[in-house]
Amino acid sequence: MAHQNEKNKIWFITGASRGFGRVWTEAALERGDKVAATARKLSGIADLKEKYGDSVLTLELDVTNPDQVKTVVAQAFDHFGSLDIVLNNAGYSLVGTIEEASPEDVRALYETNVYGPLAVIRAALPFLRKQGYGHILGTSSNLGHVAMPVIGYYCSSKWAFEAIHESLATEVKAFGINVTIIEPGAYATEFGSQESLKFAPGLDIYTEFKANFIDGLKNLERGNPKATPEALFKMVDSENPPLRFHLGSHNLPGVRKAYAERLATWEEWDAVSSAAQG
Repeated sequence: MAHQNEKNKIWFITGASRGFGRVWTEAALERGDKVAATARKLSGIADLKEKYGDSVLTLELDVTNPDQVKTVVAQAFDHFGSLDIVLNNAGYSLVGTIEEASPEDVRALYETNVYGPLAVIRAALPFLRKQGYGHILGTSSNLGHVAMPVIGYYCSSKWAFEAIHESLATEVKAFGINVTIIEPGAYATEFGSQESLKFAPGLDIYTEFKANFIDGLKNLERGNPKATPEALFKMVDSENPPLRFHLGSHNLPGVRKAYAERLATWEEWDAVSSAAQG
């Protein structure tokens, strides 16, 4: 167990070519850790090999391909002999109202945002169990607590992601495995780029509503992704890492407000609700 809290760790990271995945991969390598970095296209992470040599193993991985996931996770364990941290970071957002997005679009979103991470977790667990320690990290969002219009399906994928990890944390604790859900607020990453966004075909009735919503997002104060590694390392190096871990200063006020409103509503309806107990 001591091995887990030593400074030098071995990571397995999905979605390592851009956004947080890229920032955290490089930061881990810079601090002397080793990383199995994966991306859909090897070309997106090839330069890491040139810069960090044997400290990094670069692997092509499409998380929506379960057979490839199994092979690649096994390769990483085989190469490094162990893994301390398995970080699911691959994901994208679907832009469209609940009425606009097609079932096919929603399924594709869930394939990457929910089933992909699940495949990685299922592939890694036998190895982590066998070694008797490990830390499973999943990049969620502050939208894992509070849903917004226009990106409701993305939010729903994160609510599912959160519930899965919360259950998992209790199920694997006895094996010496920790689970943490990372919840970034708004950051200036490539997540807002065309590659990380998919747009559902629009209906005219929502055009103005969506334009106003997207305009509002433009005014959000965005955090600096380069400021996040230090916080992430403090969390993974801690003896008792939290189940949920906010990144950024805007999450807690937003969550406080949302939960206060929920509690107020439940309190207001409590007499009616309690009467339904029978």
